[in-house]
Amino acid sequence: MTIKKFSISRLILTFAFLCNAACVSAIEPSSLIPEIHGTFRGRFEYEPDSEMQRFQVRNARVSVSGQIADPISYFFQADFCDKGKFKMLDAYGRLAPDSRWKIMVGQMRIPFSIDASRQPHAYIFANRSFIGKYTSNFRGVGAKFSYSPEKTPLYIEAGLFNTATMANHDTWQTSVSAGAKARYTFGGCLAAEVGFESLVPDSIRWNAFDVSLSYQTDRWLIEGEYVNKHYSNSTHATCHAYNFMGQYSMPVKAGIFNRLAFQTRFDGMTDHSDGYRDENRRLVTTQPRRNRLTIGSTLAYLQAKVRCEIRLNYEQYFYPSHVDVAEGNNSKLVAELVIRF
Repeated sequence: MTIKKFSISRLILTFAFLCNAACVSAIEPSSLIPEIHGTFRGRFEYEPDSEMQRFQVRNARVSVSGQIADPISYFFQADFCDKGKFKMLDAYGRLAPDSRWKIMVGQMRIPFSIDASRQPHAYIFANRSFIGKYTSNFRGVGAKFSYSPEKTPLYIEAGLFNTATMANHDTWQTSVSAGAKARYTFGGCLAAEVGFESLVPDSIRWNAFDVSLSYQTDRWLIEGEYVNKHYSNSTHATCHAYNFMGQYSMPVKAGIFNRLAFQTRFDGMTDHSDGYRDENRRLVTTQPRRNRLTIGSTLAYLQAKVRCEIRLNYEQYFYPSHVDVAEGNNSKLVAELVIRF
């Protein structure tokens, strides 16, 4: 028992020393003013087959961040209108003992996937890929760290999280959820990423593995990603999800707009379960097998701290013949206005 107490005390003292050694100096009062950013996405959707249509405020996000000492910062983010609903998304504090390490505690995105990690203002298409929307996009309450060596183009992020939903921070648990990813950049334009995620949404654990490759220059972005999602004890068939997309951008002069981009994407998924059991305590397929082809263009006004995009996408869905297509999941035309400040 004495050895255990000594080890824990030594660990705490070591961590405190690292934080102190990181030069916890006072910041000028003017630097304590929080930084505020916002993202608005409003859209119109039309399904030619059913002749159904709708207007929608997809996001009205506001984030507040700031630094109270050299290694200490915070970040809060809420969506005031996610399809008409308020959502508290992120709330965490961050310690940076040095330039390589960051430690975050609070409510945040679970590290996994390249497409699921994008913020709404950085989306390439009006609607996220199936990977970004269904199989891999999760937030949780917990702690994570990131590590980026000074002279190596490597980035590592990993964390442990509650298995309970973000709406319930009081639940005690015997297991945890986890996520991790590592990204290595070759020559500044080619990046490879791998990831692992393990969650228990209800009482059945699923594990997911991710691999992606992206190539980006001033004008081109080409990306491919694959996710394998396995449910424990074969409670549901393994889900395979994939996303292949490309974008070409060029400068233009069209009124206030200064960039025009063209995009295409092919993504798909096999039968997928969200991990929650039905009344018979079984996992059921919540998203059926499908493929989708998306083509689009974006006209953008880009400045240092603000941006405005007008996006037009057409999505063609492909389902197996036996699938009953849910409302809103048919082929559609999407026109969207995105404002970021």
